[in-house]
Amino acid sequence: MQSNNPAGGAKLPKTLFGYEVVDRIGEGAASTIYAVTEPKTHQLFALKHVVRKAEKDIRYVDQVENEFNVSKLFRHPGLRRSIELKVSRRAVFGAVTEAALVMEYVHGLPINEHRPEGVPSIIDTFVQTGRALEALHHLRLVHCDLKPNNILRDNEGRVKVIDFGQTCPFGTEKPRVQGTPDYISPEQVKLEPVSFKTDVYNFGATLYWALTGKNMPTLFTLKKGENSLLADALIQSPAELNPRCPATLSNLVMECVRTNPAKRPVDMRDVSLRLQIAEHALRRRTAGATSDGGGGGGGGLTRQPEGAGAREPR
Repeated sequence: MQSNNPAGGAKLPKTLFGYEVVDRIGEGAASTIYAVTEPKTHQLFALKHVVRKAEKDIRYVDQVENEFNVSKLFRHPGLRRSIELKVSRRAVFGAVTEAALVMEYVHGLPINEHRPEGVPSIIDTFVQTGRALEALHHLRLVHCDLKPNNILRDNEGRVKVIDFGQTCPFGTEKPRVQGTPDYISPEQVKLEPVSFKTDVYNFGATLYWALTGKNMPTLFTLKKGENSLLADALIQSPAELNPRCPATLSNLVMECVRTNPAKRPVDMRDVSLRLQIAEHALRRRTAGATSDGGGGGGGGLTRQPEGAGAREPR
């Protein structure tokens, strides 16, 4: 690996595993994501680079390998696909010292950095996210870590779900708690088998944030000794926090985040269908208000500024 030192920044590798490095576009706990090009075709990719600095870092290498094995199967446009995985070892059969996952490059921002503005734009974003998760579930896989950071949206409003390091087959019982505290489901905290309804919960918690700008309490974020108080009825609904949120949409969110998986919507197909119904109802209401002289109501998508950076989180 060769390096250069761009003005005002840390050293940037010149090449990584045969790819030419263009820019650093994101960082995680143990990874750095670069924009890279393939020297022969000049095609642009994203490359997630993990360096094993300590013995415990092997879990990050395992996550990258898992993401490759899962996402190389994808064909749905809403799921980011991996292209190839490259690793370096101390010896031919030695331990992995670093790994690089080459992925589709996505021209967009995570919604935690650029939250969709207005209920119509939020619904459109999550309809697309729901369809992507439907495709993932069709493969009998559970994402297990849906959150705002893992939903990218480009200037045209197109959505891509990313980061499949924790993705696993339906029914998996994980040996340790994995997920993001503000979006994690109760069954993930309890180390119970994950299911498609686990993603329904993560999806609902993420949509809750998008509609309210706040994170809802989860079994993980409650203070010690308060676990028994995680009662669905005690959580403020999106409609209570955001008067612009239609009751039907608010009710759907609260169904998605029910503590008992059996009381959540049947699957992501059901959730997506109900979101689309809410979308059509909102459009009709907006159109009616316009025809009555009530103004446009902002029914269209909110676009990101032209030239917005294409940073990708880990």
